[in-house]
Amino acid sequence: MEMNTQYQYIKLLTIAGSDSGGGAGIQADLKTFSALGCYGMSVITAVTSQNTCGVRNILGVQGNHVASQLDAVLEDLPPRAIKIGMLHRPEIVEIVSEKLQALNETPIVFDPVMVSTSGDPLITLETVELLKEKLFPLCDLVTPNLDEAETLEGFPVRNKKDMEEVGKRILHYGSKAVLVKGGHLEGNQVFDVLCQRGGKITIFKGEKISTSNSHGTGCTLSSAIASFLAQGKNLEEAVREGREYVRNALESGKEIRTGKGKGPLNHFFSPIEMKKVTES
Repeated sequence: MEMNTQYQYIKLLTIAGSDSGGGAGIQADLKTFSALGCYGMSVITAVTSQNTCGVRNILGVQGNHVASQLDAVLEDLPPRAIKIGMLHRPEIVEIVSEKLQALNETPIVFDPVMVSTSGDPLITLETVELLKEKLFPLCDLVTPNLDEAETLEGFPVRNKKDMEEVGKRILHYGSKAVLVKGGHLEGNQVFDVLCQRGGKITIFKGEKISTSNSHGTGCTLSSAIASFLAQGKNLEEAVREGREYVRNALESGKEIRTGKGKGPLNHFFSPIEMKKVTES
């Protein structure tokens, strides 16, 4: 007697902007979800014209269409976790926050994208205060880099002590935890500081990888953490394994030539190796 067996994907949703160059944003998120064995859905908030050399233009998606995308996904494909990236207009922050308020049991990881790897601004300044007020309280984890942490709190972050301080300050906006990423610190070591409610602070460290192929690193890390949370890992485990995935993706991708500027990391270092092309 044959039995019908139904399998269920581990589903994740990314709410972010599109990167036409394929290295960051929605594209990086979906690649990461797939590489880690999950099924990715997407809500696109903006469409960028960019490549490895920089961002040329940003076209915001109309608010009613962002809302429609969210409704369509949430009604039929409930995610195990949600990753949020670029929300560059107040209207979009309002819509996303309102739609996600009912998802109390779904882990939400927010990467507050404000500046691209190439230094191009990706968010309007008037949106920042609304993010703090509306979105942060819904998040299980917020993952600012040093520049984003400085924008949020208004003071320079130069070392681990500064990272701990700014992480604790950002916690006051209501998220359950903050991961301050220290990839831009001087020196051969990389430090990331995880601050959680209740005062617990965990410091992750590793050797810095020398590579120009780092485009999309923040998007990839937050997506990897969301993937591991969806798989049932606790927060510290998800951060640790997410960092390891990014480290391997950076290491395996540092010799791959993609474009003329800062290339992406290698999302598919395992189990799929990207083909390397040697130019004559």
